[in-house]
Amino acid sequence: MLELLSPAGSPEAVIAAVQNGADAIYLGLGDFNARRGAKNFSAEEFEKAVRYCRVRGCKVYVTMNTLVNDREMAGALDLARFASDVGASAILVQDLGLLSVLKRAVPDIPLHASTQMSIHSLDGVKAAAAMGLERAVLARELSLDQIRYISRNSPIETEIFVHGALCFSHSGQCYMSSLIGRRSGNRGMCAQPCRMEYSLGSRMEDSHPLSLKDNCLIDRMQEIEEAGVACVKIEGRMKRPEYTAVVTKIYSDVIREKRKPTAEERDALATAFSRDGFTQGYFDGDRSDMFGVRPDQPPAEAEKLFAEARRNYIDSEARRVPIRVYIDIKPKEAVKAAVLDDDGSHIVVAGAVPEGAVRQSLSAELVDRQMRKTGGTPFICTEVESRVKPGLFLTSSALNELRRKLLTELVEKRASAPQRRSLPMPEMPKGIAPISDPVTIYHVLKAEQLSQELAELRPQHLYMPLKEMAENFHAVQPFVENGCRPVAVLPRVVTDDERGDVADMLRELYDMGVREALVGNIGHVTMAAKLGYKLRGDFGMNMFNSYGLELLQKLGFLSATASFELRLAQVRDMQKCIDTELIVYGRLPLMVSDQCVVNHAYGKCCCGNNIMLSDRKGSLFPVLREYDHRNAIYNAHKLFMADKAEDIYSAGLWGQRLLFTTESAREAVEIAKCYKGEGDYRPNVLTRGLYYRGVD
Repeated sequence: MLELLSPAGSPEAVIAAVQNGADAIYLGLGDFNARRGAKNFSAEEFEKAVRYCRVRGCKVYVTMNTLVNDREMAGALDLARFASDVGASAILVQDLGLLSVLKRAVPDIPLHASTQMSIHSLDGVKAAAAMGLERAVLARELSLDQIRYISRNSPIETEIFVHGALCFSHSGQCYMSSLIGRRSGNRGMCAQPCRMEYSLGSRMEDSHPLSLKDNCLIDRMQEIEEAGVACVKIEGRMKRPEYTAVVTKIYSDVIREKRKPTAEERDALATAFSRDGFTQGYFDGDRSDMFGVRPDQPPAEAEKLFAEARRNYIDSEARRVPIRVYIDIKPKEAVKAAVLDDDGSHIVVAGAVPEGAVRQSLSAELVDRQMRKTGGTPFICTEVESRVKPGLFLTSSALNELRRKLLTELVEKRASAPQRRSLPMPEMPKGIAPISDPVTIYHVLKAEQLSQELAELRPQHLYMPLKEMAENFHAVQPFVENGCRPVAVLPRVVTDDERGDVADMLRELYDMGVREALVGNIGHVTMAAKLGYKLRGDFGMNMFNSYGLELLQKLGFLSATASFELRLAQVRDMQKCIDTELIVYGRLPLMVSDQCVVNHAYGKCCCGNNIMLSDRKGSLFPVLREYDHRNAIYNAHKLFMADKAEDIYSAGLWGQRLLFTTESAREAVEIAKCYKGEGDYRPNVLTRGLYYRGVD
């Protein structure tokens, strides 16, 4: 049966989820989780929540799914040790460096790949399994067919979101909140700029082209189970406990009763929360009607619905664990009693010595009645087997005390944490010798940006999208002739049904002499390596600490790109055991999405043109076509660091990358010359990104 995983943003939400049928809950502890804005849990609250759940047979997953810098790593490990010691069931992670540390320091607690790890293919799941993860939360953008293919062939469990908010961007690949407002989604502080108003020309004035409806797959549970998915997840740690109660109850009933939802249940889900209704667009592969906004005021019926839900879980024990009780009552011997639960835990206790009966002898029926009085406890007695010798007597209070003792000790046994190892923190990786003169990398999006003059500036590496390079390799030849190494840039998202075409293009370029690939997702590693490519890590890998760099080095990467969400000082202090580059010029990417905002606005695709998204302040964000028909949205302002060369050089980098997005071939030359100290180019409006101010 599907495992139902519910959100718990507060201690009350734990009770709401458990009492309404959740098989597992997920919650945040401390500052290393993707919902730092939720109440989250203190150490005392967390330990109490874990005990509460363990007694009632509910698993507890701890979200540590944010990027962690070097100075934070020890604190993150301490938090993970505590969660493991207390008895959490698993930890969700995004950061590859944190994953590496946890696998070595707390090796016995299961680790799950968060959706922030951007896993969207079977190769991605296999890569997660190879790194020791026991479950992968798949990208929300996948269809049922894609989910089925992955789940039925996966070496580990898969989990999908079935209800709640949808992000416009692929999770883990959104930098909009951090670059605009210094609140990083990868650090658990997303300000949700995608829910704001934007215009895309006059036809979308005062609209919300990046705001998606909530997902709702309540009527697809049987299909999902048949597809091989292990766990279905409800989004909503920022929402009220009553919301958790309502949604969990409906999904729990539908899953366990193997049925479709009733009209009343559908209405209740919409009343609890929706954005202009629900969508199953990604799941069905139909993205034509996925956009919506939340109402200014919740429906009037919502408070009534929530009040009823709260009455049903506060001070109640609807979640009951089946137990069987065995009692042996003999003359002149203390009563022996045992209890066995559905997990195989058993407790044996001794009670009072029975007396000889004066009037009424003790009967098996009386014992049965007393042992079944488990109201107000997390247990329900389904069977009592007693052997009572005739002519004996025990008071009801003695039998009640026996039952109380059995159940108290069973509670403690069920609540007790498993014994797990806690090993020393791995040593910080050893960095390679610092480099004083980094190589120059030009990264273009279009062949039209290339020119003979740009080639004569002799960059050491040229990055170019895979498809663009395969179709326009003639434009790359002048760079090769000048000693430049061409590197094929793989799309950040390559689903299983796109894999064949991507592999064909890689083979074609290999035959043309291209030997290196830039990859931004763990799912691309095996495909490119098997085709003979040497690998370089792109910004999509979110390298945020020295341990992450070490992991890529062990995987055979030639180089890695430090996250542009780091400050330059943090980049400088990283132990670079692998060649490390940094983007030092260009419009930084804000989002990559399976949506096409242009097609949604105009009813046709023209995202190859110069399309701009405008916010309320008049800032213009280019919308460019990514591989296939995905959209990539880039920052309104250009990162410019040519006049900060000393700071860049002091960071110990192997390479500095100039990212050309909307620039013409002429502009690219002027910019490149400026970075060689030969020109005076300067953008009209520039940004230093996050390299000095950092993110929350």
